[in-house]
Amino acid sequence: MKKYYLTTPLYYVNAAPHIGHAYTTVAADVLARFLRANNRPVHFLTGTDEHGSKIAEAAAEAKLPVQEFADRNSAAFRELWAHLDIRYDDFIRTTEPRHESRVQECFQKLLDAGDVYKGRYRGFYCVSDETYWTETDAPPDEKGRRLCPNAECRKPLREVEEESYFFKLSKYQQPLLKHYQENPGFLMPTHRANEILRFVEGGLQDTAISRTKVKWGIPVPGDPEHTIYVWFDALLNYLTAAQSAGATEDIWPADVHIVGKEIYRFHSVTWPAMLMALGLPLPKSVFAHGWWTVDGQKMSKSQGNFVDPRDITREFGVDAFRYFLLREMPFGNDGNFSLESLRKRYNAELANDLGNLVSRVEQMVDSYLGGAMPGRNKDEAPSLDKEFAAKGPEIDARMEALDFCGALGLIWGGIGRLNTYVNEKTPWKLVKTDKPATEKVLFELVRSLRIVAGWIEPFMPQTAAKMHAQLGVRQFPVPLSPEQVLSGDKAGTGKISKAPPLFPRK
Repeated sequence: MKKYYLTTPLYYVNAAPHIGHAYTTVAADVLARFLRANNRPVHFLTGTDEHGSKIAEAAAEAKLPVQEFADRNSAAFRELWAHLDIRYDDFIRTTEPRHESRVQECFQKLLDAGDVYKGRYRGFYCVSDETYWTETDAPPDEKGRRLCPNAECRKPLREVEEESYFFKLSKYQQPLLKHYQENPGFLMPTHRANEILRFVEGGLQDTAISRTKVKWGIPVPGDPEHTIYVWFDALLNYLTAAQSAGATEDIWPADVHIVGKEIYRFHSVTWPAMLMALGLPLPKSVFAHGWWTVDGQKMSKSQGNFVDPRDITREFGVDAFRYFLLREMPFGNDGNFSLESLRKRYNAELANDLGNLVSRVEQMVDSYLGGAMPGRNKDEAPSLDKEFAAKGPEIDARMEALDFCGALGLIWGGIGRLNTYVNEKTPWKLVKTDKPATEKVLFELVRSLRIVAGWIEPFMPQTAAKMHAQLGVRQFPVPLSPEQVLSGDKAGTGKISKAPPLFPRK
């Protein structure tokens, strides 16, 4: 079976990782964990983008050799992913030989085929975005300045004129439009597709893919005065990583590239055109998520409001941070981060809805049944069976569609049902008059919470493991699936243990 190949973009190592980087990578990790739990083979790729003028300038500012600067900042991403419990299968760096040599091979192949040619570039360049812009893209403002058209950048552009190699992007306008039409799941989410369609329908221009004035990059084969443009270099990581992982056919093509909306055009226009030119299958989907603001303000260096994930996890824990990122807004939309919103969700949904429910159930099983798993009445189907069995496919469908917020909404609907069930059945009263009926109620609660633990495992793996340990499950490190829970309960197996609250109130 071909592995499900999912990727994050390569993160630029000009600065330390922040909440925006964490958002993309946590989402990819949640999807990978969900697929693995459903016995789908997965290849999850992430890494760092380390070439280009922006890196060279940042290294000079830090007074470090550029490779040392890249090494240090790439390591910071690896360390944060370990801290956030990210389990990727491969981490690629664009300064690795396995990448650089294959990029040169691809460049040469396109050059030989006539899809790359030498010319002269005249126009504008944004160092911050590592992006070329034409006069039409960036007309002068009222002060005569040409600013980066990217609304999240708006920095002054540099006027450049230099010899360059060009990729015949214009050649692929109609093939791209045909591909979009025949593969409606390629541009995701659908509300972002129109932007790409309008751009391509407006006409594509050949794009410069080399620089003579940037020395920190991969040399063009046979022409070392040129270095390969950082975006042409970086996009190829998805291919070079797959090639270095073994049998390419076991991985390629990518099932989904998860990217921020600011780099959607590169991934949905330039990248598939490059693959068409190379004669390779295209990814099945490119999914662009939205941006985070912080307390209503755009994240920026000048504002000094970049959120360091470690500052959040230090107070709330890793799992709560992972949960909040994917619960606060639908994946694909823009959203706002605030400590107030995080604290509210933490106390209401994690500490109260889930944590308090688990503590109450454990306490009752311990007090009323000596911690033993309640017995099941074989002649009576538990009343929550159908409800929870029906939720599983709905949650799976949301996860497959990368609707993480919707999946969590369904899961928390199930948690809400359990809280209501406890209050309806009042086992603390029932135990005084009907212990068998109390056992039935507690059996349903324990089993349903085991299912909930399986559902939340992709989002909060540490919490799921704690829940299963406390609820008598002895299967690690992967939690039981709902089907395993529903078919495998036996009275007395696995002691239900009291434990500290999963989420102490803040």
